Amino acid sequence: VQLVESGGGLVQPGGSLRLSCAASGFTFSSSIMSWYRQAPGKERRLVASISNTGDISDYAESVKGRFTISRDNAWNMVYLQMNSLKPEDTAVYYCYSAYGYWGRGTQVTVSS
Repeated sequence: VQLVESGGGLVQPGGSLRLSCAASGFTFSSSIMSWYRQAPGKERRLVASISNTGDISDYAESVKGRFTISRDNAWNMVYLQMNSLKPEDTAVYYCYSAYGYWGRGTQVTVSS
């Protein structure tokens, strides 16, 4: 099983990033998928989740209206579009499968 995140980096406040997660080794199309994040010295927290078919999504209050989670079951991919980024969005972002699998994370830094 592998979940490999990409797309992180350094961005200025107000900017955008799109994170990607490539999944393999399990039945991706049957799994609820999520993005979590962990800031330095803080707990890992749920950012967004999407149903296996992609028709239902949910977001943490802190990112509602700014982030969008999506998936492509044909390519075993899940995405997180992040707009209007704030310094408090700085964290390592992790891809998670409801089967209990984690990626290694990708760093997002929002700073001027």
